[in-house]
Amino acid sequence: MSAAAKRRRRGRRLERPRAAALSAALAAALALVAPAAARACATCFGAPDSPMTAGMNHAILTLLGVVGVVQVGFIALFWTIWRRTRRLRERRESFHLIDGGVG
Repeated sequence: MSAAAKRRRRGRRLERPRAAALSAALAAALALVAPAAARACATCFGAPDSPMTAGMNHAILTLLGVVGVVQVGFIALFWTIWRRTRRLRERRESFHLIDGGVG
């Protein structure tokens, strides 16, 4: 790698934290200038009788259900692998070598 390419690469690494700091500062300035845009919606703010809140609660429960089903699937997979491995080990141990053999 040439020296110029190394300088460009080092410069890019320095630009990333600067860009993150700049975007954070811009978001903070926007929240100060336009506080209405930074307010929470009815769901996050906590209007309990809103249909939007009920819909969001149902969506959260659905996503938790999906995550639970996937986790149960992983547990079943690893349990099945463990059982098959145990059975295979027991079967291999059941074979005995014949003394003397071919010779």
